[in-house]
Amino acid sequence: MKKVLLFGAFFAFLGLTGFAQEASEEPVTDEEIEKFANVEFLTAQFVNDKTEELKNMISGNEIFQGGARYNEIKAAWGDDTKMAEAEVTEEEKAAFQEVIDFMGSLQESAKEFKTGLIMDDEVLGVSTYNKVNGAKSDPAVKEKIDSIVEAKKAEAAAAKEAEEDGK
Repeated sequence: MKKVLLFGAFFAFLGLTGFAQEASEEPVTDEEIEKFANVEFLTAQFVNDKTEELKNMISGNEIFQGGARYNEIKAAWGDDTKMAEAEVTEEEKAAFQEVIDFMGSLQESAKEFKTGLIMDDEVLGVSTYNKVNGAKSDPAVKEKIDSIVEAKKAEAAAAKEAEEDGK
């Protein structure tokens, strides 16, 4: 019985400790939300740039004939019979494999990019990331982050359009 009471007291203490920590947490500041949203925006931009690079890799490669041959190879990929029917050459296989390898590296490179931003205290910092990420369960905080990211995307799109018009 003594062990059960001791065990219960231990968990009660842990519960109070957790409650005390939650109560003492400072609210998320607008500056922290802005930094967090900036990391989200920069990561989205990075992914968009890499996706554009992938599209150019496919459409700009004369082997893929603007993407039409890429689609044929993609449909046959992994099936030797279909590959033979589509008459896929070794050169086409190598080019397609290069695209597959690039696609496979996209997720890892995006993860490394975002981690680098989070780890950089001048950009965001781990403690700020954890604080704001934890506060995202509050709909008001999430809405604020989303609106900042959307505003940054719109601003970047307008700047890109103005740059293209100026050419």
